[in-house]
Amino acid sequence: MSSHPMPPVAILPGLLCDSRMFGDAIARLPQAGVIDGFYGGARTITAMADYALSRLPARVSLLGHSMGARVALEIVRRAPERVDRLALVDTGVHPVAPGEADKRHALGALGRAQGMAALVDSWLPPMLADRSRERPDLVTTLRAMCIAAGLEIYEAQVAALLSRPDALAVLPGIRCPTFVIVGAEDCWSPPAQHEAIAAAIPGAVLRVIAGAGHMLPAEAPEAFAAVLTEWLAHPTTGSPCPAPGDHRDRLA
Repeated sequence: MSSHPMPPVAILPGLLCDSRMFGDAIARLPQAGVIDGFYGGARTITAMADYALSRLPARVSLLGHSMGARVALEIVRRAPERVDRLALVDTGVHPVAPGEADKRHALGALGRAQGMAALVDSWLPPMLADRSRERPDLVTTLRAMCIAAGLEIYEAQVAALLSRPDALAVLPGIRCPTFVIVGAEDCWSPPAQHEAIAAAIPGAVLRVIAGAGHMLPAEAPEAFAAVLTEWLAHPTTGSPCPAPGDHRDRLA
C-alpha cells in the first residue's frame, strides 16, 4: 500500500440496488460507502453521474456495479481527475441490444399489472448463480431490496439504461488503476464480456470469481472483498502495467 492516505471508496449500485447489496462486503472495508437513494430517481446515466458527483469527495476510488459501472464510466469521462482508481463489476459497455427494450418494458408491464413483487420474482432469480438461488436468506434480502425500490425507480432506471451513452469509447482513455470483476456464473453480463472490457483498458486487471452470478457482491462477499483489497493495494504510479496475460487471472 502507498504511504499516502487512500481516497475513500464510493460504490455506485446497479438496477434496483442499494447498500443492502454490498453490506457484507463493505463491512470488511471500513473506508467504503454506497451512494444510496437510487440516484434521486434520475432517468439518464448523465443525471445519475451528476447525482453521484455532487456526493463524492474531491478524489475517490470508484466502484460501479452493473448499471452503476456505466455511471462510473460517465464520471470518468467527465471528471477523470476525481477518480483515483476504478472497479467495474458485472457490467457491459455495449449499446442497447436487439430485443432489450422489449424485455425491460415487459417486466415493467408485469409490475404494473401484478405488482413489484411479481416483477422482482421474474427478474431476480436469473441474476443469481445456481447455488445462490438455494440460499433463502440471500434471496430474501435481495428480493426485499428490489421490491422496496418500487416500480417508479425501475421505470426511471430502465429509461436511463435504454438511453445510455457510448461507454465503449471511454475505455481506451482510462489511465487510473482499473479492475474488471465478474461472477463466473453471471449469465446477464458474462465473463467473456469482461475479458473484452479489460482488454480495452490499458493495464486493466480481470478477476473472475467462481460460484457467483450477477449479484456477485452479495453472493460472494468474502471473495469480493478480497479482490477489492487487492484493487486498493494496486499501485497508482511507479509500477509497470500488468503484462497482457495478467488481466485474465481467475479466482477460485
